[in-house]
Amino acid sequence: MRLTLRDGVQYEVEDSGTAAEKTAVFLHGFTGSANTWDGIDEHLQGVRVIKLNLLGHGQTDSPPDKRRYTTEEQIADLVEIFEQLKLKTVYLVGYSMGGRLALSFGMTHPGRVAGLVLESSSPGLQTQEERKSRIIHDCRLGERIINEGVESFVDYWEAIPLFASQLSLDEPVRKKIREERLSNNPLGLAGSLAGMGTGSQPSWWDKLDEITYPVLLIAGGLDQKFVAINQSMYRKIPGSRLVIAEQTGHAVHVEAPDFFGKIVSEFILM
Repeated sequence: MRLTLRDGVQYEVEDSGTAAEKTAVFLHGFTGSANTWDGIDEHLQGVRVIKLNLLGHGQTDSPPDKRRYTTEEQIADLVEIFEQLKLKTVYLVGYSMGGRLALSFGMTHPGRVAGLVLESSSPGLQTQEERKSRIIHDCRLGERIINEGVESFVDYWEAIPLFASQLSLDEPVRKKIREERLSNNPLGLAGSLAGMGTGSQPSWWDKLDEITYPVLLIAGGLDQKFVAINQSMYRKIPGSRLVIAEQTGHAVHVEAPDFFGKIVSEFILM
């Protein structure tokens, strides 16, 4: 379904429509779409499952103004989407960029969050110097997408060390991931990097100890950078749970879908 927001921007949303006590909203990562969560529904019987195509991704609009992609704007989008769908509280499940958005929503609207699942995500960068450097890097990547096209960028993106473990996936799975990435709008990807990049988003490190709702942290054992980040988050978030998925990399839900589905369903349905 397509939902039209306050300024005419339209979001493409997949909604199981299941009448259920609990609702889980899934937010994908950069270059992804709602399709990345294919198969999760079978693990969440009795839960209303909603999958968003985030701004600039999938069939959701790609506004030309990069200021429209900020974390604050996309938090406001989530609020409006939840209002239109008549959702009071939800479980937010976010991967990478989607996890950063989920955490930002949870920090600014804690009363609307029943629980958070953050997969291979972070609370942002800790220093101003790190943020400035990352913003410059992401803006250059955005320019590359506009100037060279999505296919050239996807070739580069698939080759970065973060996704090395995906080379061992079955060919049909790798093909699906590539097609998903290639289907995105270059304006949308560039805008997303500018507005929702790690350098541009708020840093929540100093406020993690204020979280009162349940939090499940997931990281792939082969992704040592995010294992370390999530171990630090685990020590700061009261009552949180950390699961390290052995022999998987950044995208646990893709590389070990049944394992991911099991631990997420246990968290939501407990």
